[in-house]
Amino acid sequence: MDWFKLAYTVLGGLGIFFYGMKMLSEGLQAAASQWIRKAINTLTTNRFMAVLVGLGVTCFVQSSSITTVMVVGFVNAGLMDLSQAIGVILGANIGTTITGWIISIKIGKYSLLLIGLSIFPLLFSRNERISQVGRVVFALGMVFLGLELMSGAFKPLRTNEEFLAMMQYFSAADLPSLLGTILIGCLLTFVVQSSSAMLGITIALASSGSITFQTALALVMGENIGTTITALLASIGANTNARRAGAAHAVFNLLGVLILTSVFWIYKDFIEMIIGGVADFTDAEGQKPYVAAHIAAGHTVFNVANVILFLPLMKYLELVVRKLVPDKAYKEQKKLEFFGDASTTSPALAIGLARAELIKMAELVTKLFDITKTFLNSPQELTELIQKINKFEHITDKMHMEITVFMGKVMESQMTGEESNRVKAILRMAEELESIADYCQSIMKYAQRSFRQGFVFDQPTKDEIEALSNKASELYQHVADRIVRYEHVNIDRLRPEWNEFNELVEKIKETHVERVAEGKFLPVASLTLSDIVVSFRRIKNHTVNLAEAYQGGKQLTPTV
Repeated sequence: MDWFKLAYTVLGGLGIFFYGMKMLSEGLQAAASQWIRKAINTLTTNRFMAVLVGLGVTCFVQSSSITTVMVVGFVNAGLMDLSQAIGVILGANIGTTITGWIISIKIGKYSLLLIGLSIFPLLFSRNERISQVGRVVFALGMVFLGLELMSGAFKPLRTNEEFLAMMQYFSAADLPSLLGTILIGCLLTFVVQSSSAMLGITIALASSGSITFQTALALVMGENIGTTITALLASIGANTNARRAGAAHAVFNLLGVLILTSVFWIYKDFIEMIIGGVADFTDAEGQKPYVAAHIAAGHTVFNVANVILFLPLMKYLELVVRKLVPDKAYKEQKKLEFFGDASTTSPALAIGLARAELIKMAELVTKLFDITKTFLNSPQELTELIQKINKFEHITDKMHMEITVFMGKVMESQMTGEESNRVKAILRMAEELESIADYCQSIMKYAQRSFRQGFVFDQPTKDEIEALSNKASELYQHVADRIVRYEHVNIDRLRPEWNEFNELVEKIKETHVERVAEGKFLPVASLTLSDIVVSFRRIKNHTVNLAEAYQGGKQLTPTV
């Protein structure tokens, strides 16, 4: 037996399968990006809705690992609570079973035909939707071609005495053998880092007659434990709740496997009963034509039963993971930076995440604006307000950096034209919000300078500054409120208000020149007033840019 040939054929088939699954995931995500975005933005504390969202998103993403890693990221950024996360993870476990049904379809011999037919819409169509269909068909062809190559490579193992002797230890005929087989499935999935790939290998081995259905079923159970390592790795370095979300995935799957192990042979017979054909029936060519559907059904039944069992117990599962991952003694900062590899994240998911982070940033700038106005109206320098302004400005700097880095990595992925516009809009909006925060800090420093040099503005000047700050705040709040509430911004209706602001600035400047000429202003006071007025005007300009960016991203609403 040529072990080298078997190894490189399996490796090549696995590589083609991986590439096909990646393309399939990207194609489905692009086709369903609007639905995914709506699902993320409508998440509620309703546990059933969370499960449905996890199920639906994973069906399109074609990877429970991607969904659970994203869930860890959402929790880490404070955009999702732990109970929501557990619900989505439960749903993701059901959603991932669709992969088994896709690869169990017996059309491997038509894989080249699918690849050939897909080339025409993929390369020659200018219609983006038709191109996406071509990409999905091409990906399916690659998946089936990879499986066909692996299945063909495994055929010699059916008669290899060394392999058959080894498999006697993994027949799952008794409890020790069953536990050993589950452990092997878990370890291999941990190494490969993809339960879909291991499921494909398991189906290929079983279809070629190299292993029995019973062994395959036990391997699948182990794969369900092994796949949880991805979320656990993603939660390393994240905050407490994010690590709890990763732990919930592991606890959920581990407990499900332990429960199923106690009734494994009843479970196997049940699958045999509900799926037509005998799983281990071997045809004239030595193939097992029915076993793939049995394995896919076993995978689905396990995860559905697990969700049905744990859905009423979600609160208790949450308590368990809170005990396993206790609170830290200090208050943790919620961050966006521990989201793993953004280049492998669905653009639709990434946009939804960044969109939610952008809302938090807009709300933070609103608070910063209010504190700055309070500082301007205070009769003396207030250390507490200065510290808050500096702290909030630093946070907006960090959020801007994190969003920029995250979106930059997402832009490396394949996106639709609409998604590309939204990413550009988010980047520009984050930049405008950060600039507004910078100018709020600058206004504080100019006012601080006047306090330290011992002069105060007269009452008419104070009134003018207050009117200007109120108008700038009003203009910003009008745009920010619509961003937060997903409402439409009508720029044409805002232009008169922006013009009114410009007129107010010109009026203050004219009055200021008259007072300087009359000797009512010291030079340093004149410079400070000019700096404050210019800063408010630039805040207005950045608010205009913010509204235009929001409109340029088609308002970034979940319904567009």
